[in-house]
Amino acid sequence: METMAHRARYAAAMTAITRRLPFGLSRVVEPNMLGYLLINLCTFGIDLGLLGLFHGKERLPIPIAVTLSYGTASLISYILNRVFNFRSHAEVGRQLPVFVAVSASNYLIFVLGFTDLLAAVGVYYELARIIAACCEGVYLYCMLRWIVFRDVARPAAEEPELTKQEPAKPVFGPAAGPS
Repeated sequence: METMAHRARYAAAMTAITRRLPFGLSRVVEPNMLGYLLINLCTFGIDLGLLGLFHGKERLPIPIAVTLSYGTASLISYILNRVFNFRSHAEVGRQLPVFVAVSASNYLIFVLGFTDLLAAVGVYYELARIIAACCEGVYLYCMLRWIVFRDVARPAAEEPELTKQEPAKPVFGPAAGPS
């Protein structure tokens, strides 16, 4: 019961904040986009902290350090986005493999591929990770919203207004009339 209240408060806070965004952004930025940005900014901090620990202190090679730090932060992000931001009720057994596939593609394209490429051309590894994170942020939000958490209903404010219409005529059956 307490978790439900936390979820509702988080959603209400994101909605309240997006309504107050300047420069017309309130018409463009959805509450779950802001929620995603806040959650993933925090988990990105965890990612960078672990990257610094694994590569900077433990001297693990960049691909291994990035893999460990990204994997940990990614799992935390999934849990927080599922519970608080998208408030998904889909079966984890079906949803998690989709998330793992999305994360794997993101990992190969942006995290390892782009980060390694930038580091190879002389960009400091932490800065390379930040640049790659900007690219992956857009990709991941789109994938989470429309692929991983697609079971989430649109908020009531987004629901189309129902107008009085004549009931739909059946296509098949006795009420459909002669063919």
